[in-house]
Amino acid sequence: MLKNIFQKLLSGVAAGLLITVGGTVFLAVDNRYVGAVLFSVALLCICIKGYSLYTGRIGFIPEKHGKEEVLGLLLGLAGNVLATLAGGLLIALAMPALKETAAALCAAKLENQTVLSTFIRACFCGILMYLAVSIYKNNQKLIGVLFCIPVFILSGFEHSVADMFYFSAAASFTWRSLLFIAVVVLGNSAGAVILPLITDAFTWKKKEAQS
Repeated sequence: MLKNIFQKLLSGVAAGLLITVGGTVFLAVDNRYVGAVLFSVALLCICIKGYSLYTGRIGFIPEKHGKEEVLGLLLGLAGNVLATLAGGLLIALAMPALKETAAALCAAKLENQTVLSTFIRACFCGILMYLAVSIYKNNQKLIGVLFCIPVFILSGFEHSVADMFYFSAAASFTWRSLLFIAVVVLGNSAGAVILPLITDAFTWKKKEAQS
């Protein structure tokens, strides 16, 4: 039991480290279009290696929501948090210029977005994350990742695990920052389950009509 818990936690840590890499390259390049494309390397590797990224797995909870799946999801999220927290602090220490870039990015998020707008942005990111991962799981094709990730970044949608890294790299540990992250986690969660729930409802109605 403990071994299984530890493995799920480590899987989340691995995913968080890869998001740290993706967030770092996004902060490091001057061209946001190039940064958006390069960020997708993180989810490409996460999908291929099967690591536990919260935003990539929450959308499958309506399909499988037993105790083991929920526990794995929460442990993965805990690993994501630990890795992005540590990763952000290490990047800030090693690359002070990126700390300033992250600080400016986080300040803009806190100053220019309301709670509602942040939640809506996070919902649409959740939709795209579900699509990216489900396309890979169902078809073993990475095209969903290659398009969905740049789209959510360039659209200004909010990804909770990436934001955890940005706020950590900026050393922004305030109540406003924590509230922002909490709203994004909720928005990602809500957005990720929208399409599965719609699909399930449509399938159920179709089966009911045939019976």
